[in-house]
Amino acid sequence: MNQNIKKIITIDGPAGAGKSTLARELARRLTWIYLDTGALYRALALTALQRGLDPHDQTAAEKLAASLDLTARPTPDGTSIMVDGRDVTSLLRAPEISLAASAISAWPGVREALLGLQRSLGAKGDVVAEGRDMGTVVFPEAGLKFFLYADPKFRAERRFRELSACRRDITSEEVLADILERDQADCRREASPLKAAPDALTIDSTNLTIDGVLKVMVNAFRNRFFGFK
Repeated sequence: MNQNIKKIITIDGPAGAGKSTLARELARRLTWIYLDTGALYRALALTALQRGLDPHDQTAAEKLAASLDLTARPTPDGTSIMVDGRDVTSLLRAPEISLAASAISAWPGVREALLGLQRSLGAKGDVVAEGRDMGTVVFPEAGLKFFLYADPKFRAERRFRELSACRRDITSEEVLADILERDQADCRREASPLKAAPDALTIDSTNLTIDGVLKVMVNAFRNRFFGFK
């Protein structure tokens, strides 16, 4: 392996594109750590809602981010998140948390407060990190960067199947509306908007299977880190 290349792989992209599934599986195949940085923003959003704070209130959101006792521990299956010593990992995937996280992550002070924690989690390398600004802001020196995209309707169908397995009170139309709203919020925010890094490999997963995308990623890894064609 080329030791001059930073051993970090970033996977950025919009909600529902399959980043979590692909990052987790890629990390497993490489025996690297899977880092879900979006879980940090979800934990912050969860705490804001539990405390009756408005995620759209910049002052309240930034004050919470600066003072919250938030810790994270990468595991083979994801990132375990603790808030004030309590494990909140299992509470972070509800649609209302997703929307609140998209809102609260737009504030510059929030992103600045979590930047150091994210970088510390990837400091040792051998990390596959997924999120919205991994390759552009958090790990601009990453050795390999991907930007994963898929048609919004396809992403909504995928997310609806995931959510309907544990919820009966949600419709596919609601999930699509959520996806489109999050896309707009993520792309239009002033602080670290969602976009592909200039040196990222963009993959449209709309018509690809998980294995198909992983094949592209593994081939890119072999080429980048080992010089294999």
